[in-house]
Amino acid sequence: MTLTEFEKKKEILICVDSDGCAMDTMDIKHIRCFGPCMVEEWNLYNWETPILSRWNDINLYTMTRGINRFKGLAKMLREIHEKYTEIEGIEVLENWVKKSDELSNAALQSAIDETDNSCLKKALEWSNRVNASIDELDESDKKPFARVKEALEYAHKYADIAIVSSANLKAVVDEWKFYGLLDFVDIVLAQDAGSKKYCIQELAKKGYRKEQIMMIGDAPGDCDAAIANGVYYYPILARREEESWNEFIVTAVSKLVEGTYGGVYQDEKIKAFEENLK
Repeated sequence: MTLTEFEKKKEILICVDSDGCAMDTMDIKHIRCFGPCMVEEWNLYNWETPILSRWNDINLYTMTRGINRFKGLAKMLREIHEKYTEIEGIEVLENWVKKSDELSNAALQSAIDETDNSCLKKALEWSNRVNASIDELDESDKKPFARVKEALEYAHKYADIAIVSSANLKAVVDEWKFYGLLDFVDIVLAQDAGSKKYCIQELAKKGYRKEQIMMIGDAPGDCDAAIANGVYYYPILARREEESWNEFIVTAVSKLVEGTYGGVYQDEKIKAFEENLK
């Protein structure tokens, strides 16, 4: 189902991110796929341990958590270029990341066709390797966090549920379907549907009042997308995911339904989120 085809069924809308929020897939993908594939592609084995540690800090444990893969790559390669070894063509990659309207494999291929830049070529090869590496992960390694299924089932009684993710569509659908989570989802919006900000904006046009829309996420980009659209944000805290989903069931849903989510409770949730990623 596309955004155009989607129709509002309930008065409340809850948008849910996938990787690192509903699905315990973010850590494993970065630790076993993204970082190691970068080390392999740029032959960084001499500095592998500190580089992989820094990669995980950037992508998992600080306020850049959830950064677009190419933005994260450009940031990491710049640090490597300045601290460890020359990265040929890094400036061209940084310029593309800064100016491109779309940060995807397809958009990167178009840039390569225009510039024939070696760093862009390696970035695309890295991205393809990452996707292949993720595909090779066993399904048992890509599980939902504890209480997610119960949370979605409970929330779906009161709200339309939309997956709003920047991940690959096929990966999201496969992972959610494997664990029966799609039974409680009304629409899946992934990387190909547009930014999270855009998806929330378009969903809101279906007739929901903004005070009845919530975005559940684990990264600053999720919070920014919610705030930009004037809707509520509920954070799933890194390393405290089960606790966060339990509170969502016990407290957050009822507050959203009753119209008491805003104000003090929303402020507390955003403060806790920001402090958790310092």
